[in-house]
Amino acid sequence: MQRFGEQLDRATKGSWIADDLVPQINRLDSDAIVLVDAVRIAEQIQALRAGLPRQVVHVHLDAPRPELERRYRRRHKSGFAETSSYTKLLKNKTERQVPSLAQDADVVIDTALSTKRDVEVRAAAYLGLSARDPGALVDVIIGGQYGSEGKGNIAFAIGSEYDMLCRVGGPNAGHKVPLDDGPFTHRLLPSATMTSEVPILIGPGAVLNTDVLFDEIAKCQLEFDRLRIDPQAMIIDKVDKKSEVALVKEIGSTGQGVGAATARRIVGRTGGVRLAADVPELKPFIAPTRDSLFAAYARGDRILLEGTQGTALSLFHGYYPHVTSRDTTVSGCLAEMGIAPTRVRRTIMVCRTYPIRVQSPGTRGKTSGPMGQTTSWAEIARRSKIPVRELRSTEKGSVSNKQRRVGEFDWELLHRAAQLNGATDIALTFVDYLNIKNREARRFDQLQPDTIRFIEEIERVACAPVSLISTRFHVRSVIDRRAW
Repeated sequence: MQRFGEQLDRATKGSWIADDLVPQINRLDSDAIVLVDAVRIAEQIQALRAGLPRQVVHVHLDAPRPELERRYRRRHKSGFAETSSYTKLLKNKTERQVPSLAQDADVVIDTALSTKRDVEVRAAAYLGLSARDPGALVDVIIGGQYGSEGKGNIAFAIGSEYDMLCRVGGPNAGHKVPLDDGPFTHRLLPSATMTSEVPILIGPGAVLNTDVLFDEIAKCQLEFDRLRIDPQAMIIDKVDKKSEVALVKEIGSTGQGVGAATARRIVGRTGGVRLAADVPELKPFIAPTRDSLFAAYARGDRILLEGTQGTALSLFHGYYPHVTSRDTTVSGCLAEMGIAPTRVRRTIMVCRTYPIRVQSPGTRGKTSGPMGQTTSWAEIARRSKIPVRELRSTEKGSVSNKQRRVGEFDWELLHRAAQLNGATDIALTFVDYLNIKNREARRFDQLQPDTIRFIEEIERVACAPVSLISTRFHVRSVIDRRAW
């Protein structure tokens, strides 16, 4: 075979492989991959490149001489070897010059320093089977205040534009969306779940209440093959909710057990912790979310990551101890999902015209935390002309159902949150609270003049455009000013 190959090389100047192979490849689908194992002279490669312009990737595998000798001895013992030793093999001129092919190769891999999987991954990268460039494919929705900014309404409005939806956090955050048959609150699934048919991911940093999750899956009629839950997501147990009773009284916590479960995950690494992979009922949904994300990157899919709560509630950047149990900034949400910062295309920071916090706990002297300049719903009713009864009825927590307290727009918080999150866009919600007439606006120029001036100042302070404006809670409530 060795001698016969050399005769063909001399007769065809190395083109005999390409002469036979190129016509066959051209009959295959355009995305077919053909592995040629192997070529031995530069002319063979040149002929292939000439016949298949821009389609040939030359992977040169190499190893140190002692390693090649060892492998050849093993090959000889198996009964498949041209000569009795590697030294004798190198007396053949063709075999002796094979290492020189590395000069023209697209990639050279030292197989003595690489596992079989390493070789596969490196070759796949050169073939374009994995994303070469991280790519800016992910848009993140984040809260810029104390939560309840209307993130659900914004995610609902733009979610159908994406190829994948991701959600982080836990069941202590409710995102209300305006469906045709009435409002619906998502606590663990993305807000665009029912307006899209794309894959949904819940990442390894999520904290799950299985009762809440299964109830939401049923209500959304979500097919099991559409939802993927990372096996390392944390499960809330009954003991977690019990341990947060004091926090409900002290700082107005929702008491959903998210913080306690998160703490157990840290201190309970020797046992007693249940992850999603440990719940038999979740088995149909379990899959590493990184695999889905990496495949999405390779396809160039657009991904929407929906954060929960607000920047001022961040465990690290909020007003401790009146904070939640996680980092609610973009950085924290990306870490929980397993998405690199270089993947982020846009950061959409959602802010209300009047920020809110839950009402102070009933215990005397206790508070749910500080917030800028406080005001009252009666005062907002006077300014906006919205009936105060309507405001008080609307402004209750999606999960806690507690009455919310309200403050004036906090410009310092806007600036700080925009810096922390690297906001590229602002989504301003509840502009009807500035003036009820804004509910009639369908375009930016139809907003009230004072509202337009307010928006212009937000853009100056945040150093980001107000790209999305929510005028009311309705399926057609968002004025879209995006240039992307």
